[in-house]
Amino acid sequence: MTQLFIKKPLKVILNQAEEGERGLKRTLTPFSLIMMGIGAIIGAGLFIKTASAAADNAGPSVTIGFILAGLGCAFAGLCYAEFASKIPIAGSAYTYSYAILGELVAWIIGWDLILEYALGAATVAIAWSQYFNKLLGFITINGIPLAIPDQLCHSPFESFMNASQVMEHGIMNIPALLSVILISLLLIRGISGSAFVNNVIVFLKVAIVILFIILGWPFMDPSNHTPFIPPPSVYVDPSGITHDFGGLPGILGAAGVVFFAFIGFDAVSTAAQETINPKRAMPIGILGSLIVCTVLYILFSYVLTGIASTEDFRYAGKEASVTYVIETYMTGYGWLAKLVTLAILIGLSSVLLVLLMAQSRVFYSMSRDGLLPKMFSDIHTRFRTPYKSNILFVCVVGFLAAFVPGPVVGNMTSIGTLFAFTLVCAGIIMLRRSNFSENSDQFKTPFVPFVPIMGILICGIMIISLGTLNWIRLIVWMGIGLVIYFSYGRFHSHMQTKNQELKPPLHKHLDN
Repeated sequence: MTQLFIKKPLKVILNQAEEGERGLKRTLTPFSLIMMGIGAIIGAGLFIKTASAAADNAGPSVTIGFILAGLGCAFAGLCYAEFASKIPIAGSAYTYSYAILGELVAWIIGWDLILEYALGAATVAIAWSQYFNKLLGFITINGIPLAIPDQLCHSPFESFMNASQVMEHGIMNIPALLSVILISLLLIRGISGSAFVNNVIVFLKVAIVILFIILGWPFMDPSNHTPFIPPPSVYVDPSGITHDFGGLPGILGAAGVVFFAFIGFDAVSTAAQETINPKRAMPIGILGSLIVCTVLYILFSYVLTGIASTEDFRYAGKEASVTYVIETYMTGYGWLAKLVTLAILIGLSSVLLVLLMAQSRVFYSMSRDGLLPKMFSDIHTRFRTPYKSNILFVCVVGFLAAFVPGPVVGNMTSIGTLFAFTLVCAGIIMLRRSNFSENSDQFKTPFVPFVPIMGILICGIMIISLGTLNWIRLIVWMGIGLVIYFSYGRFHSHMQTKNQELKPPLHKHLDN
């Protein structure tokens, strides 16, 4: 049993980070990491989940949901920053857990991260599809909008009302699949070029968010914010799913839904092995991107729910909600609707880039440790990237984006992320009780154990708010992961096999 909790020594972890030919190229600076974090954080959560949480859970008080989710991320972010400073290597919470909590816990959290990033990327790809089709709708040929038929940009498990007010089912989300393929090809060419593209996209995306806040403010209708916290009730959406709406239950539910909007900052930690001076840069990148995005989220959600009503978000403005709000209520700003649609589309591309990058790096780390087949830690001889992991997730994420509904993958991403954050916060408490070596230039989480305990409590509350069905899906996923670990990972783990080799033969032990 003790072998299940064997820990990976820090010396081994850091030596892996410095390996020559197998090591990833270090090119990222603190500024690059902040831009990467903003690029991952601002995206589908803001442009899609804000309207969804307002419609199903909280109305205008979705703003309070963002504050609660941001507070939980702040506590978890402080814990992430310490781990990333002390263990600067690819793999995020997986690597941290391996060093502090042991192999079995590391496998559980690594498997959870695979769920988080894969489903998160699929959710973003689905949102990308919505805005892409909206953009095509602005282009007309002989008066006919150049848009993809709704059936070819929706999951077969989704139903929608067509232009003739007839209910139809989707077939396959083709634009979502294409977005995954194109971004993955960019990543295979290398993180350095990808980071440059991401920086350009982030500048554009943040500018558009600020522009919407400034120009949209005069169009807010006070009646849409009255009451700001709706009284508690039950809302049944068009799919027949029941939601707690309004009051404290609604705010907690909204916090769990919009938490998807914060998944990007922990993706920054997966790039530690590709960062120049990670001990200094990682805390700056993680906390800097989180602070910037939380402020923008609060302002954006306040303006969006002030311009349009909850009923708008439930029906006509359910997809590509930001563009809908501008076109419907901001008279004279038709040009802004087109510009915002283009900027959001480009911005979602940056989110997809970071999530797919983080996904492949976690897989790379687990493969390098022997817990997954060796092929997934192979580095491309020219581009120095884990290209086989990228290829695998083109297939996995592409399939999810093409055939699974957005709300399903979105809520599963949130619960997977919250579970990972909870384990990271618990890991800081365990870290302080261990004899883990420290250097003066490493970041330390303040007010331990208060900060990690608050992180566990807030994340736990949001996990509960996501409902039983998402819990069942998480348990099933974890069950599959444990089967893989006990049938493959445990017997191929480098730490396990190395430990076995160090044991004396049985006859020598008896002789003694």
